[in-house]
Amino acid sequence: MQLRDRAAAGAARAAGLASRSIGVLGELLVTAGVILLLFVAWQLWWTNAESDANQREAVQDFARQFNGARESNSTVSPGTGAATGAAPSFAPSADYGPAASSAEPAVGATIGLLYVPRFSAGYTRPIIQGTGPAVLDTLGIGHYEGTSMPGAAGNFAVAGHRQTHGAVLDNIDALVPGDRIYVQTRDGYYIYVFRNSEIVLPTRTDVLLPVPTQPGAVPKESYLTMTSCNPRFGSQERFVAYALLERWQPASAGPPAEIAAQVQRASQEG
Repeated sequence: MQLRDRAAAGAARAAGLASRSIGVLGELLVTAGVILLLFVAWQLWWTNAESDANQREAVQDFARQFNGARESNSTVSPGTGAATGAAPSFAPSADYGPAASSAEPAVGATIGLLYVPRFSAGYTRPIIQGTGPAVLDTLGIGHYEGTSMPGAAGNFAVAGHRQTHGAVLDNIDALVPGDRIYVQTRDGYYIYVFRNSEIVLPTRTDVLLPVPTQPGAVPKESYLTMTSCNPRFGSQERFVAYALLERWQPASAGPPAEIAAQVQRASQEG
């Protein structure tokens, strides 16, 4: 009897220990699940909200500087009391000559603004020099250092996240050949036409060459290359969208009609 009692007691203790272990494991799994959900929420909501606020501030800062430069360059016609060049008419067929282009600024400086009507009617994002985490995780669109600037012959290449940190290029796969992509700098407005896209491995840095994917080729045109992660919730690949400069117009000519309302909103906010 004593042996049976001791065996029964041992079995009971083992069952109790197993039960407590299962309970602890269950609590750990629940805690891990909550932490995972909080992390996903942080990635998909908080980083976007935080980046959106930073991007709005960058857009407003650029608009203030752009407006200040335009006002300082405008003159007042005698007897009219109106500033000439302050609100020029849009002339889509005008030939403004070779596109103006500025030198690369320091990392973290704002190059200009990006407008993509295909993404949304109000899509306006700042373009910042550099592609490190300080830029891409905070301000959105980053310019690859060493690639061309808007208007210059060669490849103006930029990068941005899809699902986090503002999701600035979330709809990059929605572009259709012929879509216009607009870049505004202090020099003027550059109108690119989307041509095609491809999905490549992260090691395919040839997409950033002066003539994308063509080593040794001498650029005669101005390209825009936008890169982002693929698939939307992963980073195993890169989605690359290519566009070609169609035309440009100086800041003094005013914005293209297609984005005039967006430019005005940004200007008023700034």
